[in-house]
Amino acid sequence: MGGKFKALPAGLLVLAGTITIMMVTTARAASPDYADALSKCILFFEGQRSGKLPSTQRITWRKDSALRDGSDIGMDLVGGYYDAGDNVKFHFPMAFTVTTLAWSVIEFGESMGPELQHALEAVRWGSDYLLKATSVYDVVIGQVADPIADHSCWERPEDMDTPRTSYAINQTNPGSEVSAEIAAALAASAIAFKDSDDEYSAALLERAKQVFDFADKYQGSYNSSIGQAACPFYCDFSGYVDELLWGAAWLYKATNEDGYYWNYLRENINSLEPIVVRNINGNTFVGASFAEFGWDAKHAGINVLASKWMMNDSSNAAGPYILNADKFVCSILPESPTKSVSYSPGGLLFKPGGSNLQHATACSFLLIVYAKYMEVANKVVQCDSFVATPSRLIDVARGQVDYILGNNPLGMSYMVGFGEKFPRKIHHRGATLPSIEAHPQKLGCRGGDQYFESDKPDINQLTGAVVGGPAEDDSFQDSRYDVPQSEPTTYINSPFVGLLAYFNATNFSK
Repeated sequence: MGGKFKALPAGLLVLAGTITIMMVTTARAASPDYADALSKCILFFEGQRSGKLPSTQRITWRKDSALRDGSDIGMDLVGGYYDAGDNVKFHFPMAFTVTTLAWSVIEFGESMGPELQHALEAVRWGSDYLLKATSVYDVVIGQVADPIADHSCWERPEDMDTPRTSYAINQTNPGSEVSAEIAAALAASAIAFKDSDDEYSAALLERAKQVFDFADKYQGSYNSSIGQAACPFYCDFSGYVDELLWGAAWLYKATNEDGYYWNYLRENINSLEPIVVRNINGNTFVGASFAEFGWDAKHAGINVLASKWMMNDSSNAAGPYILNADKFVCSILPESPTKSVSYSPGGLLFKPGGSNLQHATACSFLLIVYAKYMEVANKVVQCDSFVATPSRLIDVARGQVDYILGNNPLGMSYMVGFGEKFPRKIHHRGATLPSIEAHPQKLGCRGGDQYFESDKPDINQLTGAVVGGPAEDDSFQDSRYDVPQSEPTTYINSPFVGLLAYFNATNFSK
């Protein structure tokens, strides 16, 4: 989401439901190469690495960067991920990226084959960093780098000389949403590493408990504590109760169902906001919270995650989790009388705001996970008069995945390096600027402008990057100036990893 020349679309084009259903359910072309897409989707995270790069680094045009992060407060904060096309480490979306990447491994790791090791390496690059960011008791680092200064320059991460300010959350300046999301990420990572590195898994879990307790004990929003460093880039619009419940849900799962975390969920679930109000480019959007899932709002994720336990316990089957997870499904499926999303003529899901493919990948991931739970429980979802089976959820999710990979009116893959036609001018500093090897001389703050403004394709290929995606009419401007369409983000790719692993396995088995 970071970057220069920010602009978000003012509204949504609402399409007729009949046309939408027809377009979404039409026969599709041959399946894309999910295995290749999975490999590249995971590879992308190596291009987003900050810090000292390992000898195994595969995107070799990237080099070491930000090696003094944390020095302003006497901490080692070297590492982690740049969230998008800029050089800021926004910990709120970074933690969500790690959570969903770990969830992809937990649910579909067995379907990743040789890519499982690379997926775990991507999780660990994030979880190692989050351990650093929480290494001081009752302190959580919420962000590194001044975003205003960073966004005023177009320079390589290897060259950047803008302030690398560390923004701390503590007892007097709380930030429950970023702290609880980090707790969720650490707990999910603990599960992901349980079979391969039990000692590391245990360390992650202990830290997750500690950070969750801090987030819960000192409640408040990082919007106030970090101020303009967080807003308008990653403001928390949905409040922090959802992150606290999200963290508790992951800790319940990671601790093998510790009653403390279940009681926390049970006692606080009714405190979730019934609606989410977002301000996007000066426009206000209001949505039912059960339909929201992304770096800001965790509501649908909580319900889907918790529904697995409820489906196995008939005494609690009428609880809010399954009911709200069902409502989420009904808000997405094109045939549903209660859907709250729109679809492009070519069948792509749309929700308000920029970087739309974050919604398509996150919502599709939840559909697949919920379908998996439904199959085990022999369950269907009733959307008024329409009955949705697990296979229907899977079919809708597959349609989104295939669209992103090229089965769309333009025949364009929105994953860089996948297929023959893909974005060539993405909003990403490292991709647009010559590498250190090709241009050893420093490129200062304005030194990169000529490359940004050039109409030539990117100098470096950020393989696997999924960009923000097309407009509601399926058109796409392959332009660095069009940030919502051309900028990749880690939280678009992280749930896409799980989707690709699932469809690769199911496609192979057919």
